Amino acid sequence: MPPPQDGVDDSAARVPLLPPPAPRRAAVRLHPLPLLIAATLAASYRLLFLAPAPSYYQSLLLSLGSNDTAAAHLHALTIRPHLAGTGANALAAAHVAATLSSHSFRTRLTSYSVLLSYPAYRSLSLSAPDRDTVLFALKQETYAGDPYEAVSAEAVPTFLAYAASGSVSAEAVYANYGRAEDFAYLAARGIDVTGKVAVARYGEVFRGDIVRNARDAGAAAAVIYSDAKDYAAGKTFPDGPWMPPTGVQVGSTFKGVGDPTTPMWASSEGCERLTIAEAMSSDDMPGIPALPVSWKDGETILQLIGGDVAPENWQGGDGAAAYRFGPGPAVLNLTYTGNETMVTIQNVISVIEGGEEPERYVILGNHRDAWTFGAVDPNSGTASLLELAQRLSELQKKGWRPRRTIILCNWDAEEYGLTGSTEWVEENRAMLTSRTVAYLNVDSAVAGHGFYASATPQLDELLKEASKQVQNPDNGTQSLYDLWMSSNSSPLIGRLGGGSSDYSAFVQHIGIPSVDMAIGSDYPVYHSLYDDFIWMEKFGDPLFQRHVAAASMWGLVALRLSDEEILPFNYSNYATELE
Repeated sequence: MPPPQDGVDDSAARVPLLPPPAPRRAAVRLHPLPLLIAATLAASYRLLFLAPAPSYYQSLLLSLGSNDTAAAHLHALTIRPHLAGTGANALAAAHVAATLSSHSFRTRLTSYSVLLSYPAYRSLSLSAPDRDTVLFALKQETYAGDPYEAVSAEAVPTFLAYAASGSVSAEAVYANYGRAEDFAYLAARGIDVTGKVAVARYGEVFRGDIVRNARDAGAAAAVIYSDAKDYAAGKTFPDGPWMPPTGVQVGSTFKGVGDPTTPMWASSEGCERLTIAEAMSSDDMPGIPALPVSWKDGETILQLIGGDVAPENWQGGDGAAAYRFGPGPAVLNLTYTGNETMVTIQNVISVIEGGEEPERYVILGNHRDAWTFGAVDPNSGTASLLELAQRLSELQKKGWRPRRTIILCNWDAEEYGLTGSTEWVEENRAMLTSRTVAYLNVDSAVAGHGFYASATPQLDELLKEASKQVQNPDNGTQSLYDLWMSSNSSPLIGRLGGGSSDYSAFVQHIGIPSVDMAIGSDYPVYHSLYDDFIWMEKFGDPLFQRHVAAASMWGLVALRLSDEEILPFNYSNYATELE
């Protein structure tokens, strides 16, 4: 771990920097009417002659956006791959902490010991009658002139975290997107998956569910590939935004949240834990060996699978050979050995203490760890958070202080199972439940065009109102609201029922009003080696104006929640949603 930065406390104090409740004072009997008159006059004088209205600071916040600042932070954060538990990710934490401390925000690193998973050994080969055996390299290739070629060697080898260790040699069966209904369709066709290697493609369900569905159908192992129809529909990177032939989507297969050795309780020092073996045998784990492969390798496998031709909605794109069910005659020989080990992770917590209601919290969160370089996921969000922090610092210099406390959180190990945020919520559950006004999450702030938001319903109207004040980053004559309304999103505002990002513990464990926002949605190089600064600079946000818009929207919603005397919640939408 790097040495503490100036102004950064990396002690293990368990409740980080949150202001204590106001002390109780002895009661004094005073006549209420003179006190009421005096208080009213004082408040009126302050509002009329001293303190600018909240709208002044909201407008000022919007005027301070800096695409250069966002770009500089993204470049610094994505210099190297920075997987959770690595030295590179500790350096990224130090960058975030030092930046927040430089604005005189009280900042601390909070650490947890958690179970993470890394690959120790992988191999995959393909054999078929009258064919030479194919040994897959399982390597994402760099390209000519790649400025990250040297440091790409630091990226974790392609794997699926928490997959079971083991060796399997069996016929391959094609299982479409690996959904429960896909395996049910195979069974209805009389195609037995038992003891076979299920080959499925990404695109419809969580990768952990693909592996679990294969396991539940009786498969001995699973291989997941990115189909060219879904991930390479145009020019591939670096000539275009699409996934190159050897690109692989890596990721976790853990279906739970938080540290697997401390399910539903905090991973604090000296706490009770499951053993690693107990954690790995949980039903939240996939239970069979599995590997991800590229669309190039996926096509090689599918070309040697025989049997009946699969239906049209199971097929590949134009020009692809026909996909067949199997089983066989292709035989896959898969070996995976995982290294599941206890690792220290670090959240960065930074506090801007409120004036009138310091014991009430508006929390902004983004995670820092990435499977590779993480330019979109998640560091477009981290760069936006740091750019927003600079704006908040400038507001302070102009006399602003939030009415309620704002807490800026940069989570660790989200990619493994929302680990850092879940542990922090579990540790501070009672306090956060009673004091938190709202949690505002931004994971991948920028992935392309369009605005997308999900929320608990009482925040719907606030999102719409705020988006009308933020400029459309792609059209200076329109607002973000105009961009949003022109989308084909249905529903317009999603709900936070899944566990795809760090809002999960806030919504599903302690019932906090929450938001999740992004500019752009799915992008083809997701979780691959090619999610780097060059991809962002060429295709995601060449002028970094989308980063500025994301930070503006995030900050404006935060200011309205932190500064307005009456919270801008609208429960009519909540009632409608419940009905």
